[in-house]
Amino acid sequence: MSDPRLQAFLAACRERVTSALEAQLPAPEIQPEPLHRAMRYAVLGTGKYIRPALTYGAGLAIGLAPETLNAPACALELTHAYSLIHDDLPAMDDDDLRRGRPTCHKVFGEATAILAGDALQTLAFQILASDDTVPGGAQARTAMVDTLARAAGSRGMAGGQALELNAFTSGRELDLVALENIHIHKTGALIRASVRMATLARPELDPESTDHLDRYAKCLGLAFQIHDDILDVEGETAVIGKTRGKDQAQGKATYPALLGLAEARAQARMLVTEALTNLQDFDERADPLRWIARYIVDRDR
Repeated sequence: MSDPRLQAFLAACRERVTSALEAQLPAPEIQPEPLHRAMRYAVLGTGKYIRPALTYGAGLAIGLAPETLNAPACALELTHAYSLIHDDLPAMDDDDLRRGRPTCHKVFGEATAILAGDALQTLAFQILASDDTVPGGAQARTAMVDTLARAAGSRGMAGGQALELNAFTSGRELDLVALENIHIHKTGALIRASVRMATLARPELDPESTDHLDRYAKCLGLAFQIHDDILDVEGETAVIGKTRGKDQAQGKATYPALLGLAEARAQARMLVTEALTNLQDFDERADPLRWIARYIVDRDR
């Protein structure tokens, strides 16, 4: 991440959203203490906070102040953190390392980790339902609740995970279309929702701008997952913060496995180019979205 403008933007987003999350998460000394410690451990770690950054960035692109989007930014990060806890469980990916630290179930036990994920997901919806600082009022918040529910549910992230698990446990070989369908749901749905949250906070936004931002996010979500697949092959465990080669060891279908590394890289870059094309009618206020798009395929973790 060599672009100092992107570094400064992501640092500001991280500081903003972690401060808001600190205020929303139950204090570790409140009963039940182990559960609240596990929730905070999973959320307030060393993550990239890309989803909140996309919400803040999309907000800037359409003229919204970042502080007005703290509620959806928090809801997205809480939902993402819950998904990581559950994804790492022995019944799922069975991973020991996440964001450079032992996974939640390794520190707090499986039962507490499951409950922490459950509690983080419900807290996300509580924040959206109750925070009256969100532009657009109750109608916008209701639309955000609907968007997040769809992105995280059986037609989104959970559905993508189910499709992946079914393919893995059945031993069925996936083609590129099936793999893309999994990733559009498992990873792409929440990234797409991250941008949509900002557009929902400005109900008067013209449909064309909304559509272009949605297409940007759709392309970015798939590019993000392709690059994750590449990092599983080429990355270093100490840098990427999770176990290198886990997908290959488990025999999972990935873009490098189906296309080869060179073609997978080309596919990710083509998607980023398409994402950037959808921003061509936006002015310099959309630059953070442009920086993030380029970062997605250049990052080392």
